Amino acid sequence: MAKVPVFISFDYDNDKDLKELLVGQSKNDDSPFEIIDHSIKEASQDWKSQARARIRRADQVIVMCGEHTDTATGVNVEIRITREERKPYFLLAGRAAGGNKKPTAALDSDKIYKWKWDNLKKLIAGGR
Repeated sequence: MAKVPVFISFDYDNDKDLKELLVGQSKNDDSPFEIIDHSIKEASQDWKSQARARIRRADQVIVMCGEHTDTATGVNVEIRITREERKPYFLLAGRAAGGNKKPTAALDSDKIYKWKWDNLKKLIAGGR
């Protein structure tokens, strides 16, 4: 079975550890997805264009939610680009202890899903 290529949107300043954990999960033998790209740290003039190109290459976008995601400008821009590119996305609760905040660009109807292996597999398969 081919793995679904995904882009990870995350708060680079606060949640890089979450991205690394998700990359690790993508390397499991039974993983239904592969990470093809992720948020951009460098603040260049064309970072939005670079983000759009990366998101276009993905079939889905995973938005990692942490304690400061609501104020993460890059995450909010990436969500808007994701919707403009008509890519499916979902919000994943990064911190098991709670305090995960929905990005301001997320829709009211967007739910933050628990980060459990079986749940993640279902979300990648389109179960929302």
